[in-house]
Amino acid sequence: MRTISYNLREHKASGELESLVQDYKVDLLCLQECDASDLPDVVGNLQMATVTKENRLGLAMYYSRERFDMVRADAFSLKKSLHDRVLSPAHERLIGVKFLDLETDRTLVAGSFHAAPLTASNSLRRHQIDAAHAELLSMGDGLATLMVGDFNYPFFTQKLTAHMTESGYDLSLSDRRTYTRGMVFRGHFDFATSRGLEIDRVETLPRGASDHLPILVLADYRNDNGNGEETVTDSEFGT
Repeated sequence: MRTISYNLREHKASGELESLVQDYKVDLLCLQECDASDLPDVVGNLQMATVTKENRLGLAMYYSRERFDMVRADAFSLKKSLHDRVLSPAHERLIGVKFLDLETDRTLVAGSFHAAPLTASNSLRRHQIDAAHAELLSMGDGLATLMVGDFNYPFFTQKLTAHMTESGYDLSLSDRRTYTRGMVFRGHFDFATSRGLEIDRVETLPRGASDHLPILVLADYRNDNGNGEETVTDSEFGT
């Protein structure tokens, strides 16, 4: 399963989506900082699943209709930072979509997430991540779950990794930094959290028009979803 996550930097990198989808043959495309009114319904072979309606800086998700059937989609508000209250960039910081994977006959919950900016505390962002996971769990507890996006968490990620492990999630960073603007704010801003999945690798893709670099997440289902239930992997279907 191939997923790209990309912060478009206030929609500036929107013209790159078609080539990203074609070049990397993705199954899911998760966007942050996009203009919902200027997004097409279809990008390459991907269909829009959902997009936020209230945000100035929106979230969106596209999916392969050959790979998935969409079951339901929701947008969620999370605890606001001071930045949110003053500038109102994002009322909804998470979109979640429940899919039936047609290749594996498994059900997947996927999320596109955008945490509060660096003006907020890491503790607030951890609260938002936990709340986002809870919202995705409400769409199907025990299901394989993948949440990707801009976590705005470049410092003290070891503490976040430990926190995710305690919460039953894996945190996966990419092979290279995803944000290198200026000399101070550099690091892994964009990554993935997951449960019930094996993350084969996370690749940082070449720079485009955004100050963030897109990431490509390659994942497969685990043989056991954590509840003792046997799952089916792509390899068993010859893919």
